[in-house]
Amino acid sequence: MKVILKQDVKGLGKKESMVEVSDGYARNFLFPKGLAVEASASNINVMNTKKEAEKSRKERELAQAKALAEKLKATNLVLKARAGDNGKLFGAITSKDIAEKLKTNLNIDVDKKKINLSDAIKSLGTFEIEIKLYPEVSAKLNVKIEQE
Repeated sequence: MKVILKQDVKGLGKKESMVEVSDGYARNFLFPKGLAVEASASNINVMNTKKEAEKSRKERELAQAKALAEKLKATNLVLKARAGDNGKLFGAITSKDIAEKLKTNLNIDVDKKKINLSDAIKSLGTFEIEIKLYPEVSAKLNVKIEQE
């Protein structure tokens, strides 16, 4: 019997995939637990419609991420911080500080977890920071740290 999985089932398949299972397994386990539905013509049509909608949503998100990456490449962000005479900061600049500055100055909302800082910035200067916007899409942002 062919069924369409409504959830991931270990050892059987992923959500929204069509698999062949025995009749007893489908009637006694998958259907009562709500893990699958029978692969009728209408259910197959619904599955295909959902897949098309998901595909178009992902394409739209990818296009938005690429546009944001281009915008970030052309941006130079300037942060002011208190520092000593030797150029060492009192404190540090973290990904949270960079995300907040992007939000307030440029109205670009980037999650701080997506900003890839190997270590907090603790000195004055210009730094190139990588921001992961989407799988396979990342942008380089130039951040300049100046003394207050």
